[in-house]
Amino acid sequence: MKAALINETGPPNVLQIGEVADPVPEPGQVLVRVTAVAVNPIDTYIRSGTVALPLEFPYIPGCDLAGTVEACGTAVDGFQVGDRVWGSNQGLFGRQGSFAEQTAVDQEWLYHTPDGLTDADAAAGALVGITAHLGLFLHASLQPGETVFVNGGSGGVGSSVIQLAKAASAVVITTAGNEPNREYCRQIGADLVLDYRSADLEDALREFSEPRGGIHVWFETQRQPTLERSVALMAPRGRLVLMAGRDARPEFPVGPFYVKDLRTVGFAMFNASADEQRTAAEAINRLAADGLWKPKIGAVMPLSDVAAAHQLQEDNTLGLQGTLSGKIVLKP
Repeated sequence: MKAALINETGPPNVLQIGEVADPVPEPGQVLVRVTAVAVNPIDTYIRSGTVALPLEFPYIPGCDLAGTVEACGTAVDGFQVGDRVWGSNQGLFGRQGSFAEQTAVDQEWLYHTPDGLTDADAAAGALVGITAHLGLFLHASLQPGETVFVNGGSGGVGSSVIQLAKAASAVVITTAGNEPNREYCRQIGADLVLDYRSADLEDALREFSEPRGGIHVWFETQRQPTLERSVALMAPRGRLVLMAGRDARPEFPVGPFYVKDLRTVGFAMFNASADEQRTAAEAINRLAADGLWKPKIGAVMPLSDVAAAHQLQEDNTLGLQGTLSGKIVLKP
């Protein structure tokens, strides 16, 4: 079969399309004919060597996938040939990735795709949707009526946070850098959308949130958090969620933080157990079945353009070029 692969870590041009042996599902694995995958920042970090993992070369990158079951290994329960499925967590901890025509997936990391959700949408929403759900509910214990602020609402995680928080009857505030992206955030449910470059941003956040008691959950998606501002605007016993910024070393306002009984939690989606991730995935599936879940896709490309896709992701994650809004989906 054809797959995107690398034989060494490095820049995007180390990616190539090559022929590899067709995977054979082991006990407990499901063989998936892949129809869509999504590019995530973690994929680029692993490919470049920025995140050093023990890789077996040739290494196939990619966490997310959607497709159709082609075969099941022994001891598989709940899947059968012909099922539409989606998943994440590939390409990690010794597992080969999803950027291929077929992949063998441990059944614990695979979920049924509900009717009405395309494979492209399922792949695009996999990692970001599970991440948003884990942050809001497992880690921040979001309650109905609370106010959530997500910094950067038009991206993959940010738009997922908006949709999941609104479905849970929260009030949602977010930011975006241009009017089309701000309008998109309004369309998916944000109650207040602000320009993150505005000189009056903090005043606008305070004016909206203070009558509601402050911001109960601050979901930070940016790589350089502004903790002084965050802590000042949060409600007593609010929760600050951190899930980006590997190199960030901000000053921490200890006094204002502890006198408000605040909590902060950092998490990586990949640390969550299979059961925790399944809880998130099944909640997302229920929303999708009700028409309340629609991941944002910013570009669709053939798998043969994988190097260009990685470059586009890096240009926007690290280079902040602003040329991508939403997920990159590749089609094998």
